[in-house]
Amino acid sequence: MKWFVYLLAVVVIILHQDFWNFDKAQPLVFGFMPIGLAYHAGFSIACAILMFLMVKFAWPTHLEVYEQLPPLPGHREGH
Repeated sequence: MKWFVYLLAVVVIILHQDFWNFDKAQPLVFGFMPIGLAYHAGFSIACAILMFLMVKFAWPTHLEVYEQLPPLPGHREGH
């Protein structure tokens, strides 16, 4: 699943280059929103979903182990 999320990230990066709607104002989505703006609104939602998947399946868990170690003797908490 981790490699699928990485592949999905590459696909999202490629889809970010919106050259097919760059200079179009028509058609209007929902009767008021230019197609380029609607595309980027959907793209933003897709990026949020991708970030959720990255945190869920591709998070580097080895970094969490360091945070769970007990403090060293003589070191104060928060400094």
